[in-house]
Amino acid sequence: HTRLVSDQNDYGARNKKNLSVGTIGSNSYVPKGLTKEQYAAIRKKEDEKKKANYQKNVAKAGKFLDYTQFYLDRGTDVGEKWFQSPTRGHRMAKT
Repeated sequence: HTRLVSDQNDYGARNKKNLSVGTIGSNSYVPKGLTKEQYAAIRKKEDEKKKANYQKNVAKAGKFLDYTQFYLDRGTDVGEKWFQSPTRGHRMAKT
């Protein structure tokens, strides 16, 4: 019997779960040319990178622009001057 968890699928719930990279045992696969310790270090680094990326995405979750405000700021409700601009009313973002 499992207990009901209402927030198990919420964004960020991964932090509450007991997830980890498995340890390398005596019968585990290790790529040729690497020692067990080197392979374990690579796996640990990849796991930390994955966790950092997830945290970055969790921090961005739920932050939305109000389209109505964008629409009004652009001036779409009062004229078509925005259509003549080089970006045709789009907001450009540097990535």
